[in-house]
Amino acid sequence: MNNSVVELLAKDLNRQGGVFCPSPKADMKIWNNHPKVYLDLAHTGEAKCPYCSTVYKLKAGEHFAGH
Repeated sequence: MNNSVVELLAKDLNRQGGVFCPSPKADMKIWNNHPKVYLDLAHTGEAKCPYCSTVYKLKAGEHFAGH
């Protein structure tokens, strides 16, 4: 199990306010990890991967404006 925390800028999120895990931002190689899952950060600014427990969160002061 992984206990990593990945801090992101608002520009790192997609148009819906999320990211995919595994992620190169978390220093992960796609081929040797779990299935790709979408994590929504738009509402709370934070999300935890159900497979590896990596937490993705917006850096302090960052806000997702949405499109």
